[in-house]
Amino acid sequence: MLAATASGGSSFLPLLLIVVLFAVMYFLMIRPQQKRRRDAMAMQSTLGPGAEVVTIGGLYGTVVETDAETVTLEAAPGVHVKYARPAVARVISNKNEVTEPETASAPAAETITSPIQPAKD
Repeated sequence: MLAATASGGSSFLPLLLIVVLFAVMYFLMIRPQQKRRRDAMAMQSTLGPGAEVVTIGGLYGTVVETDAETVTLEAAPGVHVKYARPAVARVISNKNEVTEPETASAPAAETITSPIQPAKD
């Protein structure tokens, strides 16, 4: 009689285990992949002329022209190559970004000390 009562509550445990497994899969696999994809889409949508990029094939180039679906890169002087926007893996430097001007200030006087002191006689 006691064994029948104890086994009745265990049918909830496998269901809980499956739910926990799906939650772990979501937070460890699906969610980080969605974040990487969002970051890549944002990077590809901000491409503009003058940006230095690397394609998924390893080609380094400077963006010359862009449209809705393609990016034209200058791989060497006079060599223009057209790629699909998703083929751009990362931006090395973006000359379109607004940078804050550095304030010009007088350099601080530096004291250079030698770790080896001359011998005093």
